[in-house]
Amino acid sequence: MNNTSVESYLAEGCGRCDKFQTPECKVHTWQEELLALRGILQDTELEENMKWGQPTYSLDGKNVLMMSTLLDCATLNIFKGAAIDHDLLEKPGPNSRYARYLKFRSIEEVESQRDAIVSIVNTAIANERNGVEVEVSDELDLPAELTDRLAAEPELAEAFEALTPGRKRGYMIHIGGAKQSDTRARRVEKCIPKIMEGKGYNER
Repeated sequence: MNNTSVESYLAEGCGRCDKFQTPECKVHTWQEELLALRGILQDTELEENMKWGQPTYSLDGKNVLMMSTLLDCATLNIFKGAAIDHDLLEKPGPNSRYARYLKFRSIEEVESQRDAIVSIVNTAIANERNGVEVEVSDELDLPAELTDRLAAEPELAEAFEALTPGRKRGYMIHIGGAKQSDTRARRVEKCIPKIMEGKGYNER
C-alpha cells in the first residue's frame, strides 16, 4: 500500500491493486473530486496522514474520517458516522454498525453539497472531542440452525457465549447469509471447531 504521502496517493494511487501507478487507478478517475474534498478537510483542525493506503484525518491521534474511492464514486468515510443523523450519510454495507459514507459522483456534487459536508465533518470532530460513541445493540439475531445447536450442546453454548461480540456477529453474518436452511446447518457444523477454540470465523 502507498502510505508515503497524500500527494503520492493523488499522483500514483493507493497501491492496493495492480492498477497502482497506472491511468486506470480509480484515484485518478475521481481526482478532481478528491482534491476538492481535501481542500475542505484541510480547512479543519484535523491532522492529515496516510493509513491503509488512504488519506486519513485524525483528531488528537484518533481517526475521524478517511478519504477514498470506489469504482463509481469518491467517498468520505466517517468512522463513527452512525452517531450523526444526516440524509446524505450511507451505510457502507447492510451489516455496518459504525461507519457511514458520503459519496460523490461529480465535482458538481461536491460543490453543491459543500455546506452539508462541512457541517457533517464538524459534527464528527465535535463528537470525537466530546467522546460521543455510536450506540449499537449487543443483541444478536442468531440463525435458528445455530441457536438449535447451541441449545443441544451446552459446551458449545458456553464456548459461544465466551466469544467477543465481534466474533459472535461474524458467525451470525456468515451462517445467516445462506438462503437455504440446509446450507446454514452445514455452515454451523463447519464453524463448531473454531467456536470451541475461541476463534472468530475469519481467524486461522
